[in-house]
Amino acid sequence: MPQIPPPVEHRLTEPARFEMGRRGISEAQIARVLSAPEQSSLVRPGRAVYQSRIALEGAGKIYLLRIFVDIDRQPAEVVTAYRTSKVEKYWKGGT
Repeated sequence: MPQIPPPVEHRLTEPARFEMGRRGISEAQIARVLSAPEQSSLVRPGRAVYQSRIALEGAGKIYLLRIFVDIDRQPAEVVTAYRTSKVEKYWKGGT
């Protein structure tokens, strides 16, 4: 599956900000993943998911941060983001 280039610019929608706050995800984490995602794919025309593995301080565990972005507008809009411990479920291909 081909990688989708990350957006050059992005903005956070209000629903995304709300969910990020509820889930303890920082704007810095979003920016870090969107600047160099480990994986990306098209969810549907105009929407992509970007993901990277992250380590949380004190957790001693690797999580996957998944960010859903509407890429069919300028700037691209972050729709939502979440972190999951089920890396194997969403990781495409090898390590």
